[in-house]
Amino acid sequence: MTAAPPSAAAPSGAVEPAPAAAITPTFRAGVRRRRIWIVFAVVLVLGAIALLVLRGGASGAGQRLGADNPAPLGAKALVEVLGSHGVEVEPAADFDTALTAAKSGATVLVFDEFGLLDEQRLSRLAMFSDRLVVVEPGFTALEALAPGVRMAGAASGALDDVACELPAAEDAGALSTDQRLFTLDDEATADGWQGCFRDGEYGFAVAEGPSSGDGRIVLVGASTPFENGRITERGNAALAIGLAGASDELVWYLPGPLDVDPDQAPTLGELTPGWVSPVLVLAIVVTVVAGVWRGRRFGPLVVENLPVHVPAGETAVGRARLYARNAARPHALDQLRLGAIARIAAALRLPRTADVSEIAAAAAAATGRDPWQVRAVLVEALPAGDRDLVRLANELDDLESAVRATLAPETSTPHDAEHPGRRP
Repeated sequence: MTAAPPSAAAPSGAVEPAPAAAITPTFRAGVRRRRIWIVFAVVLVLGAIALLVLRGGASGAGQRLGADNPAPLGAKALVEVLGSHGVEVEPAADFDTALTAAKSGATVLVFDEFGLLDEQRLSRLAMFSDRLVVVEPGFTALEALAPGVRMAGAASGALDDVACELPAAEDAGALSTDQRLFTLDDEATADGWQGCFRDGEYGFAVAEGPSSGDGRIVLVGASTPFENGRITERGNAALAIGLAGASDELVWYLPGPLDVDPDQAPTLGELTPGWVSPVLVLAIVVTVVAGVWRGRRFGPLVVENLPVHVPAGETAVGRARLYARNAARPHALDQLRLGAIARIAAALRLPRTADVSEIAAAAAAATGRDPWQVRAVLVEALPAGDRDLVRLANELDDLESAVRATLAPETSTPHDAEHPGRRP
């Protein structure tokens, strides 16, 4: 801000006010003014980093357990090994393709990562498959394929207790860490289900049993034995090859969006994690609070030197014109009363803590006037028009002159000299 020169020359002998110094916002001032948005940005960045850490960072490109995915979570290594052993691997993009191949006697491997298949489709697939391998089955798959088998959490470490007569499990002998477990109730055991790779009394990493047709079903709790990055650990490769290579033809089925029934598709609210809604509500509240806070502009006033000198008389005249233009008679009278009350209190030597009632009583006692009349002049009377405003202003002036006259009756006060001949 640059000081503008005064429009008129200063009076002789008057001291020109110093121009206001130009103030350029500094970098520190800009950062301090925008600190709330900087804090928000830092919180968002830290939240994104924490989310990546919790989710384990990037999991690699390609579809998980994809037959052509060479990433650590893909399954291309297993598919290549099966192909070298004469097993024809056919990726299935939809349910009808997998069901047709199952009816022809092929082994079907299903990895339904997002739980897209319903119980009806899973039951049909099990009914027509001679050998069905289900990797990481969810609750829906367990209810449809093996009602007596339940999920039992994660294994405590590597597993080497085969505990079953499944040839692929016996060839493997042991599994690596990070396996998921099943428990088998009495009903499942009675129906012919058996568990493999026991983890003490916690459960089994693999469960095998009959299907609703004439085939067999194998449930593998974790995808670890089939992943490129873990297949070489312990007996993972032997188990994966033994289960997927049981026949000359293997259908590699990863259900996709085309397998979802539109009438039973989950809503956006069902697919959204539970923490999203509270975070959105919190973000909206914080945004509103920040907007109100910044809009109110809390904080001390900025003091700046005026670039020009404005005489007090011009300020009073300008304010009076504003009052007159807006017909603000009560407000104008209040300003006159405030000045008169302050001067009367000072003349009567009243303390600053004295209220209007005490000042009016003291003025009435000093002048011998009616206390109610004095109070009406100082406080209560309201102007109905310009004539009443002028009359009340004169009465204020007369009351102040009377108070001063009682203090020095033998002399004429300077105030009376300034307003000769004024009467109500």
